[in-house]
Amino acid sequence: MSSDFEAANPAEEIEELPVIPLRDMVLFPRIFAPLYVGRDRSLRAVEAALAADERVVAVAQIDENEEFPDTDDLHAVGTDTLVSRLLRMPDGSTNILAQGQQRVRILEYVQTEPYFVARVKPIPEVSDNSLTTEALMRAVLALFEKVAQLSRDIPDDAFVAAMNAEGPGALADLIASTLDLELEARQDMLETADATVRLQKLNVILAKELEILELESRIQSQVQEEMDKNQREYYLREQMRIIQGELGEMDPILQEINTLREQIREANMSAEATEKALQELDRLAAMPSAMPETTVIRTYIDWLVSLPWQQATEDNLDIEWVAKVLENNHYGLPKAKERILEFIAVRKLAADKMKSPILCFVGPPGTGKTSLGKSIADALGRKFVRVSLGGIRDEAEIRGHRRTYVGALPGRIIQTMRRAGTVNPVFMLDEIDKIGADFRGDPSSALLEVLDPEQNFAFSDHYLELAYDLSKVMFITTANVLDSIPPALQDRLEVIEFPGYIEEEKIEIARRFLIPRQMESTGISHLHFTEEALQQIIREYTLEAGVRNLEREIGKICRKVARRVAEGKSYPKIVGRSQVQRFLGPPLIINHVAEEANEVGVAMGVAWTEAGGDLMAVEVTVMEGKGNLILTGQLGDIMQESAQAALSYIRSHGERFGLANDMDFDKHDIHVHVPEGAIPKDGPSAGITIATALVSALTGWPVRRDVAMTGEITLRGRVLPVGGFREKTLAAHRAGIKMLIAPEKNKRDLIEIPKKVQRRMSFVWVKHMDEVLETALIMDACPPEEAPTEVAIAEEV
Repeated sequence: MSSDFEAANPAEEIEELPVIPLRDMVLFPRIFAPLYVGRDRSLRAVEAALAADERVVAVAQIDENEEFPDTDDLHAVGTDTLVSRLLRMPDGSTNILAQGQQRVRILEYVQTEPYFVARVKPIPEVSDNSLTTEALMRAVLALFEKVAQLSRDIPDDAFVAAMNAEGPGALADLIASTLDLELEARQDMLETADATVRLQKLNVILAKELEILELESRIQSQVQEEMDKNQREYYLREQMRIIQGELGEMDPILQEINTLREQIREANMSAEATEKALQELDRLAAMPSAMPETTVIRTYIDWLVSLPWQQATEDNLDIEWVAKVLENNHYGLPKAKERILEFIAVRKLAADKMKSPILCFVGPPGTGKTSLGKSIADALGRKFVRVSLGGIRDEAEIRGHRRTYVGALPGRIIQTMRRAGTVNPVFMLDEIDKIGADFRGDPSSALLEVLDPEQNFAFSDHYLELAYDLSKVMFITTANVLDSIPPALQDRLEVIEFPGYIEEEKIEIARRFLIPRQMESTGISHLHFTEEALQQIIREYTLEAGVRNLEREIGKICRKVARRVAEGKSYPKIVGRSQVQRFLGPPLIINHVAEEANEVGVAMGVAWTEAGGDLMAVEVTVMEGKGNLILTGQLGDIMQESAQAALSYIRSHGERFGLANDMDFDKHDIHVHVPEGAIPKDGPSAGITIATALVSALTGWPVRRDVAMTGEITLRGRVLPVGGFREKTLAAHRAGIKMLIAPEKNKRDLIEIPKKVQRRMSFVWVKHMDEVLETALIMDACPPEEAPTEVAIAEEV
């Protein structure tokens, strides 16, 4: 409110007055306002003012969050304030009743401790009584009247006080102090000395505020009308329900409620789920049907009653029949089949004590992982459901969204269980190694609960918010590699490796499954593929561990034959090697074979690939230079380190190979190259191959053409075991290699090699590099002293 005021000092008098900083407020002249004083410096300034003429300068802080402001943190314009009353509160704080008197400008601070004291100069107010100012006052008053009527924050007597304000300056200050303005806007009004300019600024502010308040009023009116409409509809529906009850007619909404209640009773849900469903149903029955939440509740209840809670299929526990079904549907894969038969045996003997296994089929694409899961479900007599996890990055895909979200649904686990219709399906989680993670969460972490037999009996979905039993589900996951699966998730999986098919297995699979399926799909009844033709397709037109591309090539031949049959032309009833090339064109793949002759500086290694295995030649040449080791062929870090370790071993044992001393190496460069440079290569298993090629190049001793080798080398010359032994051995056999040099500790892997391959190849098991060189090099053919000049470094020394 305002009051009559007479300036206590002449307009141009400069005075020294105490200063109190104000946080989050601006005090205007002619305005009474209570001020809370809590800071020690401000309390001292008030006490000094009360001891003198009861006057202080109230100045707003530039940063309202500054707890201990300095002089630089205060505005330059404040208000000369009269402290009329001081009250000390029970909590130790102090309140003062202050009255703004006039605007003052702070010229300088003469004291900062124990409180601020500044030299201030009054700012005279500029105003006129022109018609323009009078019109502006009336316009501002009119706008303020409307704002005061619409705003709940402006007191009722504010407009009365504004009507009685004397002069344009008093009117502007009163309205500015009443409105809820930003601190910067309030300070701007204080710093504006011209009353007419202040009124112009207020006119703009009031017009904007009025527009916002009118919009709020319209929105509130619409909401109120809608609420009144819903209330009226609710009363009418209640009356209609009572009338229908008197007439013996059933309300459709009530009929739906009764139907849902019956479905809940028949769903055989857990006690917790039944109680939750009935609670939600009671809420639904009490709500007006037009409310949006009724759809959310109805959908939730539908999910609860449609899930399988007790329904289960009976397992077929005839082990012989299950074994026969698996053998008829899939060739090979003995480990996976054996594990399923073990599950059935334990299920037969101790059904109440066993827990469903969590299997993980790991292997290259096309090896039958997904189709074997379907065969397992068929053999057990269970439902089969599959969820592809490839590319999932949102945890909600597994656990679902909470019902507070619009359009929320359960996660894929619960959705798939509803599709299965039983509590014990064979549930395949495909491509588990291709799950991603981002800001939306880590789906693999959500799977920890799903795939843990100790926890999944009470799986919690965010949408259901109930415990759901997954312990009877037989989970089977598939992956191409294990590296990308988190360790915590790997620990819950029983890994069964699908190593890829050898050539003989592919031929048998083609005869049993692929050819009959393609002939049926193309409508051909009589067509025979020779074994030579199938070998040619496998070796020259496919490069894979599985059989998908093999089936595509067989299907291509069948379609070309089907076209000739449809055109009435003659067609071959037996597909041999010549027909393969005619139908499929020139070979797509060039197979590596053994060298045609014993060569110096070339050793044959074997490598594991996703498509199985392959031969890998290592070439070494020596030339004059500066002692550099050059490595080419797109070799990875591990393979480069293997080459460096092999060279270090040879240099440290130079006398054993007829090399004089290390000084000679400083004058020659050694170039190690692995052909097919476009293909990245890595791994330690080429260590003994690189070492053999290096010794051959340095000594002139040729390497046997019918020998391949694999093994990691150490600086001491020890040969360490390697992985992928089965694939490497079969690759060497296909290439015509007669002898394979391998680490002795890989001898245990010989059990995985087919007997047919073991009979056709000889294996040399080695512990040290010396044994490798004795077997692989022909030392008598070209001793060091007779070696060709381009490789005989020792002779120059």
